Amino acid sequence: MDPDPHSTVTRGFRARRSFTVRPHLPTDLEDLRSLARNLRWSHDRGTLELFAAVAPEVWNAGVRDPAVLLARADQDHLAGLAGDPGFLDRLDAASRSLRESLATGAPGTGRGLVAYFSPEFGITEAIGQYSGGLGVLAGDHLRAAGELGIPMVAVGLFYRHGYFHQVLSPDGWQSERFVDNDPHTMPLVPLEEKVEVDLAGEPLVLRAWKAMLGPVPIYLLDADLPENDPAGRMVTDRLYGGDVEHRLRQEIVLGIGGVRLLEALGEPVEVFHTNEGHAGFMGLERIRGFITRDQLDLDTALARVRASSVFTTHTPVPAGMERFGRSLMERYFS
Repeated sequence: MDPDPHSTVTRGFRARRSFTVRPHLPTDLEDLRSLARNLRWSHDRGTLELFAAVAPEVWNAGVRDPAVLLARADQDHLAGLAGDPGFLDRLDAASRSLRESLATGAPGTGRGLVAYFSPEFGITEAIGQYSGGLGVLAGDHLRAAGELGIPMVAVGLFYRHGYFHQVLSPDGWQSERFVDNDPHTMPLVPLEEKVEVDLAGEPLVLRAWKAMLGPVPIYLLDADLPENDPAGRMVTDRLYGGDVEHRLRQEIVLGIGGVRLLEALGEPVEVFHTNEGHAGFMGLERIRGFITRDQLDLDTALARVRASSVFTTHTPVPAGMERFGRSLMERYFS
């Protein structure tokens, strides 16, 4: 029997697609999109002042994400800015400054390319992929490299839930709240290249998201793909989450998967820098490559890797070091 068209029964429907309605950006303000897509705005005062003027009420509410500011801007206000010579002059200056920072002739570009591996990058709250000091230092390294013209690429992980936010209940108890990170709402670009790592005999496919901080590209590996089983998709779920085995799996993705991604992208890396030991397995992957690809003997491969590796440590005490048992290592590396 067909349902009564006048029936008051309601049915739930699963959304097949979501979309975001954004205000139209006047042609004279199009450069704002380019500025928003490059994380250089996070430490460039002139660019931040531009976005503060785009949506003053949203800015005053504490929002520091240009994409959100553009999405919430009032259409009439944008039209007014498009006719403001002073604002347009400042926009032109900021855009010109960004283009200059991206120019291939920047100082230092004759040096060898450095690949900087870190489990977290503290650059801006707009990309919540960090927890504390380790990530803040990583972000500062990338900013300095960009400003000094040191050729650098960065490799990390894209965490779907990032790090937790601490909240206090009325009676004083602390609880954790994880925020879902949607890469499609962030200043990230998906890459077509995919790489694969082996996790105890199970293949794990990885994709990458690309962010830009001035001239420095940041590649974030992501295991949340339909090609992987549910357990595999959870490998990049949270920063510093899970048990020892979960962290081992993350470090394999970062170190081994990161090296394979750079090779797939054709990045001519000469120096590999790991921020703490979380990406230490990149050394094993490079040794394997020298032996299998370049037909070097073990001693020569070790010497090559040793001469082109840099390590930063923050907590040089036993309590600050990750330890993996022999049986666990044998499962993943035998």
